[in-house]
Amino acid sequence: MKPILKLYRGYANEQELIVMGHVFKPTTKKDYDFLGSNFKNASSIITMYRIKTDANADVYLRYDGTEIHTKTLRDGYFKFCIPVASSVRHGWLSYEVSIIYENQRIVAQERFIKPYKGDLGIISDIDDTFLVSYTLNPLKKLYHLLFKNVNSRKIFEDVTAHYQALSQAGRRNSEENNAFFYVSSSEWNLYRFLVKFTEIHHLPKAVLLLKDIKTSLFHFLWSGRGQHNHKFEKIKHILEFYPDLKYVLLGDDSQHDPYLYESICKIFPLSVRAVYIRQTGQNKKAKVVAVLDNIASLQVSVCYFKNSARAIAHSKEIGLIV
Repeated sequence: MKPILKLYRGYANEQELIVMGHVFKPTTKKDYDFLGSNFKNASSIITMYRIKTDANADVYLRYDGTEIHTKTLRDGYFKFCIPVASSVRHGWLSYEVSIIYENQRIVAQERFIKPYKGDLGIISDIDDTFLVSYTLNPLKKLYHLLFKNVNSRKIFEDVTAHYQALSQAGRRNSEENNAFFYVSSSEWNLYRFLVKFTEIHHLPKAVLLLKDIKTSLFHFLWSGRGQHNHKFEKIKHILEFYPDLKYVLLGDDSQHDPYLYESICKIFPLSVRAVYIRQTGQNKKAKVVAVLDNIASLQVSVCYFKNSARAIAHSKEIGLIV
């Protein structure tokens, strides 16, 4: 058995590169089975929440002909924040990380994005924003997480069309996409599941920023719930990391997205162009309407929508997409 090295998509600006991942202790348990039946899917999901992280493990980033050494944190997480030359080209680029176990080097590769110069950065929540998750019904949410594999999970209608249009907004070259970030209260345990879901439904390739990894069944039962401060901090970090972009924020009204986005708009009054909130219940929530009205008073365009077709129409109305 060997330790497991997991890498996540990273991101860079003109001065800094950020890449991250986890190191897990050796295990005989199989990774998530994307084609598993309902009960195999449940077993795979539970296994992902029983994985054991490797604290203080040596990790090596190879970049630009140099090897940079760090160690994992207490939860097995590592993060490299290193200076880079502004001459690094734009788009998706590769990076390589390795660990050494019993004199053998274990190598993994991933990609990071350096956004093309342009107008837009898009930040989207995941659960009940594009992935149907039933957040308002915890038992139903747990059932779908356990017994519906990634191929059986549903996406809201017209989401892909909206997100792809946002990805291309203002671009003349179809190969140059706007930067996308999926920021969620789901844990790092679900990273591969979420990436696979976005690929199946042809959503724009994005950097995922998730919640601290969980390593027990007790924590699994609370997946995606609890405090959402990490989402605020991650979104705030993105806007600080790319201060020249104008942002579109997409979320839903099942938890705290409207209030988080209101705070972001207050702190960055010139940076947010539009806020989209999906209505998850039968009726619009009065508190959410009030929050969006307040956001609109900051000269930010808002849309509280039930169906993504309405969000698409709104984006066209304000000239965000064509």
